[in-house]
Amino acid sequence: MTILADTPLDRVLEKARRDSVEFPYLLANHVPMVLVALERMGASPERLDEWYTSYRRTNKLVAAPAPVARIDRDRWDAALGDRMRETDYRLYFIGEVERLGIGSAIRHYLPRLIQGVGGSALHPLMRLAYAVLKDDPKEAGTALGYWATCHLPLPGPTGGSPVTDDPAAVLAAMCGVSGAHDYAPETDLLWHNIRAVAALPDFAPVIDRLRIDAGTPKRMAETALAVFAATMDFSALHAVTGLHWVRLVAPHLDEPLPLYRAFWQVIAALVPKIGFPPLPSAEALQAMREVPAPDWNEIRAAAVASNDEHDVSLVFSASQEELVWGDPLYRVVAARRVRLI
Repeated sequence: MTILADTPLDRVLEKARRDSVEFPYLLANHVPMVLVALERMGASPERLDEWYTSYRRTNKLVAAPAPVARIDRDRWDAALGDRMRETDYRLYFIGEVERLGIGSAIRHYLPRLIQGVGGSALHPLMRLAYAVLKDDPKEAGTALGYWATCHLPLPGPTGGSPVTDDPAAVLAAMCGVSGAHDYAPETDLLWHNIRAVAALPDFAPVIDRLRIDAGTPKRMAETALAVFAATMDFSALHAVTGLHWVRLVAPHLDEPLPLYRAFWQVIAALVPKIGFPPLPSAEALQAMREVPAPDWNEIRAAAVASNDEHDVSLVFSASQEELVWGDPLYRVVAARRVRLI
C-alpha cells in the first residue's frame, strides 16, 4: 500500500526524489535540502512549489539513471563512487533505513563512508543532515545512497602525531603544501578541486595535523565563520554551512570526531581555491560583528524570496549556528549574502 505524502513539503519532496542527485555537469541538486530550509524559514506551500519548478527548469534536472543491479548487503561497498549505480544505492539504503531506522542506519554505515565526505562537494552530507532534521526516512536513505554513489575517498589517517588543536593553523599550513599553488583540476567544480589537491603527495599528512577533542567543533565553527566573513567566498560558504550539517549528523555516530576530522580535511583541500586567505585579527572580527544588520526575520524573508540555493542554505545554516555558538557575526554575513548590507 502506498502511503500518501501528508504535507505540502512532503508532496513536493516526493516529486523531487524522482530527480537525480546531480545534474549536468556533475553539479549537486540542492532541491530537497533547500525545500526543507525554505519551509523552516516560513515559505508558503506555493513558494515551495514555485521554487522547485523554477530550479528544475533553470538547471535542467534529470531523472535518476536506470537501475543496474541489486546491491548485495554483504558487499554493499563494492561499487562506491560509481555514479551509474545511483538508483541501486538509493533503493538499497531506503530499504536499510526502513529496516534499521535513521539513527541506526547512520551508525552502521557512515563510518565506512566518512573518508568520502568530499564527494559531490559535501552535498551528500547536506542531504543527510536535512533528512535528520526533518526525520525523513526516504530522504535519509536517498542521502546515504547519494553519499555512496558519489563517494570521493581522501587520504586516511596515517598515524602521524597531531601538531595543533587550532583548525586555523591547519588551513594556514596549506600554503606550504608542494603543488598547492599550481595544481590543475579537471574542471573548476568544487569536488574536482578537492580531488586534485588531495592527490598532491604533500597533502596526505594534513588529516593528522589537527588534535581532535570535544572543543574542536566550536573552534572549527569560529574559524569557518572568520574565513567566510573575511572573504565571502563561495567555497568558504560551504565551511560554514557544512559544519551545521556535521553537527546534525554527528550525534548519530558512536564516534563523531572522525567526521569532523574528515570534514576539515576537505576544507583544507579548498584553501587553494579560496586563495590562501589570512584570517582577520580579533579586532577586525569584532568590527565586523558591530556592523548594523537587519534582524533575522528580514534576512530570512530575503532568503525565502531568493532563487539562489546558496542564499537559502547560508541564511538557514547561519541562523541555526548562531543559536548554538552565539556569535552575532553569523547574522552579519547572512545579511551580506542576501545583499541587505
